[in-house]
Amino acid sequence: MTIKAPTPNIGGLGADPLTERIKEKQKKWKYKVAVLSGKGGVGKSTVAVNLATALAKMGYHVGILDADIHGPNVAKMLGVEKADVLAERMEDGRFEMLPPMADFMGQVTPIKVMSMGFLVGEDQPVIWRGPLVTKAIKQLLGDVKWGELDFMIIDFPPGTGDEILTVVQNVQLDAAVIVTTPQEVALLDTGKAVNMMKKMEVPYIAVIENMSYLICPHCGNEIDVFGKGGGRKLAEKEGVDFLGEVPIDLKAREASDAGIPIVLYGDTPAAKAFMELAEKLLRKLEEMKGKEEASNPE
Repeated sequence: MTIKAPTPNIGGLGADPLTERIKEKQKKWKYKVAVLSGKGGVGKSTVAVNLATALAKMGYHVGILDADIHGPNVAKMLGVEKADVLAERMEDGRFEMLPPMADFMGQVTPIKVMSMGFLVGEDQPVIWRGPLVTKAIKQLLGDVKWGELDFMIIDFPPGTGDEILTVVQNVQLDAAVIVTTPQEVALLDTGKAVNMMKKMEVPYIAVIENMSYLICPHCGNEIDVFGKGGGRKLAEKEGVDFLGEVPIDLKAREASDAGIPIVLYGDTPAAKAFMELAEKLLRKLEEMKGKEEASNPE
């Protein structure tokens, strides 16, 4: 699919049709959740993929958008990187992409996946400036047949750049999950991501500490490879929720390379942690939804 340069939205010419399509589509997504980090290398995509899979394992209908245009890897982690992206002609003559799905041989409710990685060669860099990146993300939101979803999980690139602004300006997020590791340099950047979400007035913001500790395969003791407790302290400092910790699991690398989320690896420590995180996130969102409906009765 060719992604054309964006057309300026000049006053008097009406609203951008793509923006309007995004508005309509998101009405069918019950919860919109962003997963982001202040810096790279903290396992943000691993968290996004495993949260999505945990929710699908619980029976919810989940879509996951890889909004990292320059470094997409969600499809690989879900084992669908070789899938063909088909398109369907709509009544107005447009074509909408049909997102590939992963169900891990029926272990989970099928997860709809869309990523720039489907549309470019495996080793081909995407060398685009901001406006083209913005247009691409809007197309991945508005020109894809997402349908009805309980959860739309959006995996952001690291930092606080164009991709994040584009999504937040076009999608009414219900939650932002910020991923960090315990080490100080990661926490500094995580604070920036938390405060960006505050400025964007995202209703629910929470921190997850990934790679919190390593369980020694020989003695079973916890080893604090990157320090201890930094994620919880940051959440307390910023006044946001701390969802929990995910340990370093030696099977996680094997799982990601095989395209099988670690949350499906039975009773491993990381699998248990991700299921608990997904359950906590679900409870919080349902609680917030209930309060909102109670305060705005029809």
